[in-house]
Amino acid sequence: MDNRNKYTQIIKAEAKRLGFLSCGISKAEFLEEEAPRLEAYLNNNMNGEMRYMENHFDKRLDPTLLVEGSKSVVSLLLNYYPSEFQNEDSYKLSKYAYGTDYHFVIKDKLKSLLQFIQEEIGEVEGRAFVDSAPVLDKAWAAKSGLGWVGKHTLLLTKNVGSFYFIAELIIDLELEYDHATTDHCGTCTKCIDACPTEAITEPYVVDGSKCISYFTIELKENLPTEFKGKFDDWMFGCDICQDVCPWNRFSKSHNEPLFNPHPDLLEMTKKDWEEITEDTFRKVFKKSAVKRTKYAGLTRNIEFLK
Repeated sequence: MDNRNKYTQIIKAEAKRLGFLSCGISKAEFLEEEAPRLEAYLNNNMNGEMRYMENHFDKRLDPTLLVEGSKSVVSLLLNYYPSEFQNEDSYKLSKYAYGTDYHFVIKDKLKSLLQFIQEEIGEVEGRAFVDSAPVLDKAWAAKSGLGWVGKHTLLLTKNVGSFYFIAELIIDLELEYDHATTDHCGTCTKCIDACPTEAITEPYVVDGSKCISYFTIELKENLPTEFKGKFDDWMFGCDICQDVCPWNRFSKSHNEPLFNPHPDLLEMTKKDWEEITEDTFRKVFKKSAVKRTKYAGLTRNIEFLK
């Protein structure tokens, strides 16, 4: 057994011990297939007001520009599918935002994994990424065999579905590399048919500037009146394309206590949300990703839904 195989096995075993759903590894190199897709996405203004996506074009496609001397991209999935859901009579919150902000939870796990690698293997340099830097998470996860990119452009995995976060460690250590899996969307178009704002313009293409998640989280201006009545009661994010996906019938609830919601969140009704005070907002979303939209943003969204 050469060292690459040995190191690969111990990294994957430690990732599992830390609670990650799965771990796949690919060679750190230029993402040739992604380049024209990213260019077309930006040229067609599908990023809307998310101007940050226009920055660091080269770094998004080449991890060796992000981490000098990098050899491997270690991709990791962390399940967030909840065991309990919001009240039926409620404005809806994307399931990923029920508990503690995933950035904090995953960053801690990634730091532990990197520390473990350094202790067990030796001097390994690297960086941890949780969708907060120019890294094409889904492309790397697909390249390392963790799933395929579905028609809704989210990563899908047989037996698991898509309700998970993707994160990476980019390190300067050569490892054994996994291979991409095949696409299992077939002729299904449920995600395309179900999207109320027609954001999935064609299979495998999402116009981010028409997505309910974009409107309710990223857009800082007034919500466009032409979409009034099309948000299907989503006040923060949107899970429609995931909820209708047949592969998500295999979703199992997570076992990460930090992802459990504040008890009040599940009980709140539409009336409660319409009357939410800043104090309640701070209490319910103390360490939540919902803080990104702030109290003013959430109340703007709720007003738009009424």
